[in-house]
Parts: sequence; C-alpha cells; structure tokens
Amino acid sequence: MDKFDKIGDDIKKVKIQGAENIAIAAANALLIRNDKKAIRKLLSLRPTEPCMYNTIKFITSLSNIEEGIKKALAHFSDAKNKISLIGSRLIKDDMLIFTHCHSTAVVDILLKAKEQGKNFSVNLTESRPLYQGRITARQLAKAKIPVTLFVDSAARIALKKADIILFGCDAMTTTKIYNKIGSEMFAIIANNYKIPVYIATDSWKFDARSIYGEETKLEKRPTEEIWENPPKGVKILNPAFEKIDSNLVTAIISELGFLLHKSFMEELRKKHNFIFKTG
Repeated sequence: MDKFDKIGDDIKKVKIQGAENIAIAAANALLIRNDKKAIRKLLSLRPTEPCMYNTIKFITSLSNIEEGIKKALAHFSDAKNKISLIGSRLIKDDMLIFTHCHSTAVVDILLKAKEQGKNFSVNLTESRPLYQGRITARQLAKAKIPVTLFVDSAARIALKKADIILFGCDAMTTTKIYNKIGSEMFAIIANNYKIPVYIATDSWKFDARSIYGEETKLEKRPTEEIWENPPKGVKILNPAFEKIDSNLVTAIISELGFLLHKSFMEELRKKHNFIFKTG
C-alpha cells in the first residue's frame, strides 16, 4: 500500500478524525497523486464531508496544485486559531459545558479557555459505537480540565444542568447542521431546558451542492461496528450523522465570527464565494 492509499484507508476507517483533519489529509494526498481517478477516490471515502470536497475544489481550481495545497493549509491554520479565540469568549468561570463525540474545533475552544485561566467543567457522551467521546475526554483530562463521561442514553442527565451546549459540525446547508448521530436529539432536549446551543465549525464545511438540489449524503457505517455476529432476523442500522435544524442553534462560531445562521451564510458568500461556484 503506497502513501496515497494509506491516507485513504485511514480516512475510510476513521483513523483520521474530524472534518478539518480529513480535509488536510486529503490535501496532502493530492501532493502524491492528483489525477481524476485519485480525486474521485478521495471524494468517495466520506460522503458527509463537504469540507474535503471544498478543499479539493479550491486546490484544483488553481493552476498550481502545490500552491493550492499551501493556501488551503494556511486557511485551516488561520481558521483554527480564530475559532478557538472567538469560541473561548463564551466560556466563563464555573460554567458546565456539554458536548458530544469528538470535535477538534470544540476541543481547541476549551483548551484556549483553559489557557486563559478559566475554571470550568465538561460533561460529554461516549458516542457509540466508535467511542469518539473518549478522544475528547483524554484530551481534556490531559489539559487538567474536569471532565465527566456519560453513556449516550444518559445525555439528558449530562446536559440538563449545563450552561451551554457546544457541538462541532461535519456539514452545513442553508437550513441544517450535520453532526454526529444523537446531536439533534440533544439539541431538542437543550432547547426544552432553554440551554443555548453553539456550533463550532470551519466555514468550508458548508455544502453548496444543497442549493442546487443535491442533498448532503448521510454516511451509514458498517453494521459490524455495532454487532459483529447478530442473530438471524435482527436488522441493524448504523447511521453516523444526523441533521440539526438551524432553528435549534443559537449561533455559529467560525473563523468568520460569532454569527446567526443567516448572517453566517451572508458572510460566507462574501469571503469564500468559490464554494458556491458550480463546475
């Protein structure tokens, strides 16, 4: 297996976590191989990942692939710093924050707030069946941020006394936020308790294909992740993501600022119009 195929395999098997990290890995893969077949293969690996799609679209729109990769990587580095700084302003002393699964943007915000000397605690869910919540828990514990891990079905208990909900994002459309399965259920519960829900995301996760009638694909993972040898007659579904209605979201934290969903869309068109171009 060459380096290109190894990157693809790691993306497919979720060894590379997070939409930005997947996009960065895909950009690096293009340094190795960037013909049409290679691009099609990368795009097929994780269907609910417009960040990778937009990154490849940006890179291949330029005449020099290496220059495109350099600019794309610079975008992610700049966005990462801005999102963590903007998001950290939400965090206050003695806050309880609830999150779900693993989001690099969310972890960066919490680490930045800790770096600023703020004292707060985090409740999070383990995110079965791949237990990505454990990644978040390890990273927060390493930074000495008090963290409590709950099974997914205990999420109501974990979030009902939270001051804010902080989720990542895998994709976004004009009306929906796509995140790890369970996220919409938790957002509905949060709204019932009148707890604000914030989405931390790089703006390149917007899926402009949805504007032209193509719905963002929801990835379904292998059923073996849930039950390797189920009894005959037991049907298993393993959806990886779900849609959160934007009406359930208080605001979006991105490198474009701290914005309502509608304002985010307006800023996105101004700053990254290439996302909306067809072809």
